[in-house]
This record gives sequence, C-alpha cells and structure tokens, in this order.
Amino acid sequence: MSTDDAQDRRGFLLGNLKAIGRLVADAVGQSITGAAGGKRYLRPPGAIDEAAFLLTCTRCGDCAKVCPGNVIKFLPPTAGAAVGTPYIDPLDKACDLCGKCMPVCEPKALLTVTDPRKVRMGTAVITPDTCWAYQGSICDLCYQRCPFPDEAIKLVGGKPQIVPEVCTGCGLCAYVCVSTPVSIAIEPRN
Repeated sequence: MSTDDAQDRRGFLLGNLKAIGRLVADAVGQSITGAAGGKRYLRPPGAIDEAAFLLTCTRCGDCAKVCPGNVIKFLPPTAGAAVGTPYIDPLDKACDLCGKCMPVCEPKALLTVTDPRKVRMGTAVITPDTCWAYQGSICDLCYQRCPFPDEAIKLVGGKPQIVPEVCTGCGLCAYVCVSTPVSIAIEPRN
C-alpha cells in the first residue's frame, strides 16, 4: 500500500469519525434541550451552547448576584431540566452588557467576552406589521437605545433594520419599544 493510499484511508476514517461525533453531540444536545421543555431561553452574555450550558451551570446564582441591574433571573420548576438556570427577559429588563456576570462563573457556563461588540446572546427581530416606523410614524427609540447604532441596527428610510451578524441580543431595543404588542423580539442564539 502506498503512503498516499494510507493517508486517503486515514482521512476518510477521520472524516467519518468527526461526522459521527457531530451526530452524537447533536442527538445529546437535542435530548437535553428536550428535557428542558424544548424551549430556548435568552442566556446571559458569554453563555456556552445550550446543551453544554444545561450540563455545566451549577445554578449557584453568582451571575445574578453581581448583575448591577438585577437583569438575570432564574427559571422556575416548570422549566424541566433548565430549572434554576439564569436567563434574561428583555421585556422586563434588558442587559446593558456590563460584563460583570461572566468572570464570576466558576464552572465556565459563561465565558468571558471582553469586547461587548462580540457578545452573541441572540438576535433582535422586528415585526414590521406592528412597528410604528414601518407604519409611517416617526419612531427610532430602538435605534437610539442600541449600544451599537449604525452597526447592529441601522435606519434605512426611517425604518430600523437589524444587522444579525453584529446584533448582541442584549434586548435594549425590545425593552424601549413602545408599540403594542412590542415589535421587537429577541431570538436566543442556537
């Protein structure tokens, strides 16, 4: 057997092992998330992948203790396997990206992200049917409150448009939205 044949065979086997590993990880992740009721929650900044988060978070509450705005809440017993884990409800209080919660997480369910622009909690999604700006009114509260205007949210013809690749998911835009119902939802990251 030539060296090239051995390398091709090794590459083939390694590629298949990686694919099997991804399938197993996905299945375990889906099983864990399913045990949490299948619902996705907006986690504090720096949260690792949801399945790993549920396994890693010790429910110690340290992240909430240092949160100056008392933004971080804990899921109730009805959350299944996610009970007691931290989450953020941006319609109640939004994250100001202060970064104090991440370094106190000893089990590393929250990894420290030093640049607030690199936080990826989720993505804001605008509902044009109820957004005042899309209905012809002058409203740019979401744009004004965004920590990164002209980066994460832009005004195009007076209408807000989210830039998903840059949006941190902090929820400040949803928190200040005055439409009824609120026209901005924060989709937790996958």
